[in-house]
Amino acid sequence: MNEANVNDPSVNDPNASEPPAGTPAAPKRRVTRDDVARLAGVSSAVVSYVLNGTPKPVAAATRQKVLDAVELLGYQPNQTARALSLGRSSVIGLVISDPRNPYFADLALEIDHAARAHGRTVMVLNSLARRDGRSMHIAGLGQQQLEGIIIADTLSEAESETVRALSVPVVLINQFFANKGFASIGVDHFGGAYMAVRHLIDLGHRRIAFIGGDPGIDPREDGWRSALRDADLEPGPAFHVPFEFEGGYQAGRGLAEDATGVTAAFIASEQQALAALSALHERGLAIPRDIAIVAFDGTTCAAYLWPPLSTVAQPLRAMADDAVRRIVTNTAHEDYTTYPMSLVIRASSGA
Repeated sequence: MNEANVNDPSVNDPNASEPPAGTPAAPKRRVTRDDVARLAGVSSAVVSYVLNGTPKPVAAATRQKVLDAVELLGYQPNQTARALSLGRSSVIGLVISDPRNPYFADLALEIDHAARAHGRTVMVLNSLARRDGRSMHIAGLGQQQLEGIIIADTLSEAESETVRALSVPVVLINQFFANKGFASIGVDHFGGAYMAVRHLIDLGHRRIAFIGGDPGIDPREDGWRSALRDADLEPGPAFHVPFEFEGGYQAGRGLAEDATGVTAAFIASEQQALAALSALHERGLAIPRDIAIVAFDGTTCAAYLWPPLSTVAQPLRAMADDAVRRIVTNTAHEDYTTYPMSLVIRASSGA
């Protein structure tokens, strides 16, 4: 069965006659849950289990058949009826800390893809204003009848209390550590950083700098130090700057002015890295001939910088699917899930 057959049964009928000229086209029939069930070879109840997030288990292969059928047919659930029956909408709130950061742009896109596969939509809230002392308005999200909220930010204790009081599932993503009372998703920040620095060491670098955020709280800096220590090397200079373009640019200028023999740097975010590259180019340094670079995140933009950026990549699609699944199945229970990272080697490290 295909979408055309569902919407117009006469498409492949050789006996069907052409309507008279000027006759308005018949409206297309709305694709139903039963249509999805027939294409996927399952019952309508199974389609409901997959799309409405009931806790009844569905085999992974069956679930994928349903999602593929939804995609092929362009099925759109009746969200108004669903909201009335459940007392909540089919909208998932997403809180990101900085929409200018390529990482959050890619993460939001993957979450949107995952949500649409479940018949949901995403409402994005930017929490950057919180850094100016204003509220993140999470309490206001609770009044939107959201099905759940995914938060890609670090919460203060007061904000955590506000979120815990909401009567919807909440998942924290892009987290360093477990968060009491929440389902939390992150990556192996320490292991990813260790992998990046080990790559530079294996290329022969002995003086390797670090660019990242505040000292003492980021496991990526710990991974950098540990890789160097395990290779009996002294850490190079560490530049602690804000996770934003300006911070990366200032760190890049500092790296260009370094006189301690640094030949490589590990940078804790690609947002910082692309600005650092700009500063290094301005000072006439060639990448990777003068300074080899490996960054952290694995965003789309990394492949299109000059030179293309070596990076340790986060599995954003798997993380987004996990977060959305926990919302729609109402299984956002307290735990901490970490995902492994992969090294993507490009020209910036000189391999």
